Amino acid sequence: MTKKKVVVRNREKEPPVAPAALAAFASPANEAVAPEAGPRAVEPPARSFPIVGIGASAGGLGAFEAFFSGMPPASNPGMAFVLVQHLAPDHKSLLTELIQRYTRMRVFEVEDGMVVQPNCAYIIPPARDMAFLNGALQLLEPGAPRGQRLPIDFFFRSLAQDQGERAIGIVLSGTGSDGTVGVRAIKAEGGMVMVQNPGSTEYDGMPRHALATGLVDYELPPAEMAAQLIAYVARAFGTSARPVGAPAPRMEQALRKVFVLLRAQTGHDFSQYKPSTICRRIERRMVVHQVEAIEDYLKYLQQTPLEVEALFRDLLIGVTNFFRDPEAFKVLETEGIPRLFAGKAAGAVIRVWVPGCSSGEEAYSIAILLQERLEALKQSYTLQVFATDIDSAAIATARVGLYPASIAADLSPERLARFFIAEPEGGQYRIHKGIRDMLIFSEQNLIKDPPFSRLDLISCRNLLIYLGGELQKKLMPLFHYALNPGGVLFLGTSETVGEFGDLFPVLDRKTKLFRRKEDFRGAQRAALSRFLPTMTAMDSVLPRAAGKPAFPAKLPLRELTEQALLQQVAPSGALVNAQGDILYLHGRTGRYLELAPGEAGINNILKMAREGLRRELSMALHEASVTKALVRSPGLRVKTNGDFSLVNLTIRPMTTGQVATLEVPLYLIILEEAPPAEPAPGGLAAGASVLAVEADARIGALKAELQTKEDYLQTANEELETSNEELKSSNEEMQSVNEELQSTNEEMETSKEELQSVNEELATVNAELQSKVADLSRANGDMNNLLAGTGIGTVFVDHQLRILRFTPAASQIINLIPSDVGRPVGHIVSNLVGYDRLGVDLREVLETLVAKALEVRTAEGKRYRMLILPYRTIDNVIEGAVITFLDITELKQAEEALRKANGLLRLAVVVRDAHDAITVQDLAGRIIAWNPGAVRLYGWSEAEALAMNVRDRIPQALREEALATLRQLSRAEVLEPYSAQRLTRAGTVLEVSMVSTALVDEAGQVYAISTTERARGISG
Repeated sequence: MTKKKVVVRNREKEPPVAPAALAAFASPANEAVAPEAGPRAVEPPARSFPIVGIGASAGGLGAFEAFFSGMPPASNPGMAFVLVQHLAPDHKSLLTELIQRYTRMRVFEVEDGMVVQPNCAYIIPPARDMAFLNGALQLLEPGAPRGQRLPIDFFFRSLAQDQGERAIGIVLSGTGSDGTVGVRAIKAEGGMVMVQNPGSTEYDGMPRHALATGLVDYELPPAEMAAQLIAYVARAFGTSARPVGAPAPRMEQALRKVFVLLRAQTGHDFSQYKPSTICRRIERRMVVHQVEAIEDYLKYLQQTPLEVEALFRDLLIGVTNFFRDPEAFKVLETEGIPRLFAGKAAGAVIRVWVPGCSSGEEAYSIAILLQERLEALKQSYTLQVFATDIDSAAIATARVGLYPASIAADLSPERLARFFIAEPEGGQYRIHKGIRDMLIFSEQNLIKDPPFSRLDLISCRNLLIYLGGELQKKLMPLFHYALNPGGVLFLGTSETVGEFGDLFPVLDRKTKLFRRKEDFRGAQRAALSRFLPTMTAMDSVLPRAAGKPAFPAKLPLRELTEQALLQQVAPSGALVNAQGDILYLHGRTGRYLELAPGEAGINNILKMAREGLRRELSMALHEASVTKALVRSPGLRVKTNGDFSLVNLTIRPMTTGQVATLEVPLYLIILEEAPPAEPAPGGLAAGASVLAVEADARIGALKAELQTKEDYLQTANEELETSNEELKSSNEEMQSVNEELQSTNEEMETSKEELQSVNEELATVNAELQSKVADLSRANGDMNNLLAGTGIGTVFVDHQLRILRFTPAASQIINLIPSDVGRPVGHIVSNLVGYDRLGVDLREVLETLVAKALEVRTAEGKRYRMLILPYRTIDNVIEGAVITFLDITELKQAEEALRKANGLLRLAVVVRDAHDAITVQDLAGRIIAWNPGAVRLYGWSEAEALAMNVRDRIPQALREEALATLRQLSRAEVLEPYSAQRLTRAGTVLEVSMVSTALVDEAGQVYAISTTERARGISG
């Protein structure tokens, strides 16, 4: 790749000005930044601008050079660039000078507190970590030892938190996984990420880990990144950029179509998510693809299924890490986790649900806390953690339990060492098997799928903030239903239970830790009623036997009598809580209560009270709830059917029996008709006095009513002041969560919901088991192929010597067929010759645990080395024995051939070193062997002699006699030593003494004649 070098010899110090396209995004917070002191001070920026963080490691210098060489030299980019590279801590960095050669921008080595300006590049100094805070770069001493530092992740995360959607991250060449966590953080805040194409890198570790997140917007060579970056910034922050707010009608219509496409391809409905979040993510995808109109993007979605999947992934971006918000997890560890074990017997089951678990870090964090608590208690409990999410890719990552080395920044060294295992290739940690086995991961849609039940803890953090108001209203009763009494609800720091404070009292307000309280207002029943059919509806569906009553159980006579008496003499009454919500009605209450107009929900007696009763009832109920004493209000004039009736009101706190043990106090309201006043005796004379008495009584009643109203007003004022204080507190809380409204959940589905929850659990466990069975099947197939491919006969037996498994090669030694599995090995006929102690030797090995090796032979003549070993499991438990047969037939044949060769070699040495002449000739007389003694005696060399016939060495006169001797030897007749004459090379005749021997093969046939010749007169 040709690298373009741009050397600026005479740069003018012009003030850095961002493009006009960025003016619409000016931020007052950045306008007041003071200029930095010192020789490198620059003017504070007048407008906000994107900050580009570039991370690199090994091979990064060439990537930096290509990146800045691709920057247009004639214009300012309108951005700031911050370069973070792994530098040697003990050497001065020359990166600043090197980068300056390839860009016209000003390049600085960062000093602590340096304010970032547009059109400038900033280089991290050696042996420092760097963070971005309020538009300035802060330098810190490294917190991790050399080799474990992750400065790119550290900077990217601070950049994302400070700059939000103006944060841009670029990952270039490097080893390891540094930058991966930072990529997630930038994308979660709406920023953009570029990664160098692995094919163009010197080291592709960092780019590949970043690409594996699935969150990368552009994958390009460094030389092409600058042009794409400038186009992106112009589109995202230029004049064409639209501020994110309430979607316009045209946008809303297009959004509905986007939701349809998402639901059709992914099966998930995003229509009830926060519109602002959805719009922000969609506009970010439009910017990435340089699409101007939402209609054009909609067409692009229809034509590109991969973009639908990419948008789905963008909408599901979750920022999570181990022990995120350490303070909140500390409170959970000290306040929440101990509550889960309190009051539970040893061996009990602790069940936890983590909806929206993303890639699993939070679920594993809670599992670690549970394990630590379990070890502290030194008792045995069963721990189950269900972790769910709609993102299948995130669930797959969580199931593997493999995380980049950057998690070391979020974990204490003790927890990292105890609960994680460093991978051999480095750069990653794997969760310990003991923690992994606690968790069951599953795909689940929190909105439409049945919840888990009988839970002790639900941790749903930073999920509600993405949901719309109506959707949030459906979840709190659902969580209340899923939790056990006294269970713990753990929310994010920006989330609350909203109007369901009566269902979830606060354990710790700051960290959003809540406790489940019993539901006496019927909110849960109301929430479930849309999914659960009423008993009447169920009765109408279920057939009833003819002639049988609906309630066939026989009531006791005493109870029947008491019920009849109550119907005749008992006044009307209602059982309510402190807010007036009706839990039970008795008698004919219609004279005093009437349904309020509007949507029917939970019936409240204060809203249903008729004219003349409501105010007194409200005051008396308030007084009873404060004093916990009996309150009476006699002679109330209640309007009934156009007339007024005198009613005596009594409110009695329920302080006895089983009701007294409830957390929520209950009150019994008794309404009974007062007797009418009797007329005074006398005639007309008495009428005036009666009128006067009535007038006085009326005046007294008015005074009493006035006093009552004053008391009521005073009470109302006190309550108003209390409410104001509570509203102030609520307002502060709402401001802290950005006015995120929390509301209730729609009702659950059927009366069999709990059974469906159990089925969902079983389906989750089944999915987990299926995944493990698939892995086991693959491993089993690999093992079978390995055993079959080795050609080694192997037989596995148990303690009772029953055959468990065997390889194909073993069936040739012991007559085994597949149906023999399970039979004792002694019942099988083997092909072994001279060996019948297999059962005895197996028992001996199992008793002594000492291996035994033997050589055995089959009827076909093959020879094997048989080895009997104990079968040990991974836990070092003996569960049988293993018999292996190694074919050594060729080895034995080679040993025999070697033995014979050694014998011939020894004979050859004798022939070679003998002083006599030793020759060998075939039956035709051709010489086929000629030793050094023959060379010395006759003068011919070995090569010359091997080309001769024995006739050439015999004088002419003696040839017939020699041929007769040869014929005699060919008949294998034994000859005595004899004298003969032989010619030498010089032509002289030599008198020799000879011993001739016929050479016979294995078939008994003579194939050659060997002679030993010695000159006469030469002593032996």
